[in-house]
Amino acid sequence: MNGGVQTVTSADGTTIAYQQSGSGPAIILVGGAFCDRNFAGDLPALLDDEYTVITYDRRGRGDSTDTQPYEVAREIEDIEALADAAGGSSHLFGVSSGAILALEAASSGIPVGKLVLVEPPYSVDESRGPVRNLGPEYTELCNAGRPGDAVALFMTKAVGQPPESVEQVRSSPMWDGLVAMAPTLAYDAAITDDGTLPKDRLAAIKSPALAIESTMSPPWLCNATHAVAEAMPNGEHRRIEGEFHRPNNALMAAEMKQFLRG
Repeated sequence: MNGGVQTVTSADGTTIAYQQSGSGPAIILVGGAFCDRNFAGDLPALLDDEYTVITYDRRGRGDSTDTQPYEVAREIEDIEALADAAGGSSHLFGVSSGAILALEAASSGIPVGKLVLVEPPYSVDESRGPVRNLGPEYTELCNAGRPGDAVALFMTKAVGQPPESVEQVRSSPMWDGLVAMAPTLAYDAAITDDGTLPKDRLAAIKSPALAIESTMSPPWLCNATHAVAEAMPNGEHRRIEGEFHRPNNALMAAEMKQFLRG
């Protein structure tokens, strides 16, 4: 990002740190689990020739503060504060549980332009049934001084990765960053809940929405992405070359620009 770190104060007094670059209509990038404001890589630079791109640390992460007790509504207020700072309205781009948070923000009635949603992790088919809300278990483990075990629980039970994958990540440079954000896993669990697709709420969202899946993602995520597009009255769907849960940024930016201009 070109700009330095700035802050806004959310409705409950929480300080939300963000960066922005570019000029033009605003688009706020909303990360999922374990994401700080740098989660999108080079995507902001691929968009900021046409848009004011805002990426932020969700509460409890990076340079943002936190306020208890947690409620999903407080994170929606954080997005509203960022949109106000950008002029009162913004497009929203969300990844994974961040995509669900973007949908919840649009459903709440705050001013939202268009939505770009990357693989919101709903459970819509037999390949992946409902996953229980693991939030209390994440919190219990973190309170017991075992944040690494909370990370492992998320990776195996929520994402479905094998235990050996956890061990590989545990020995990698990224592990300490994941452990630092482990307390916020309960927040993403509250946003996602058991993964049931809220068809009625989605049907009431009038904002145009582009749901994007990656070619290397498992069927259950791709099916969920399709289901979101179909449930929304102004929903579209794209399948983009990419990795697991991560479409190629250059290809995605091109699709986003075409969609947002329309």
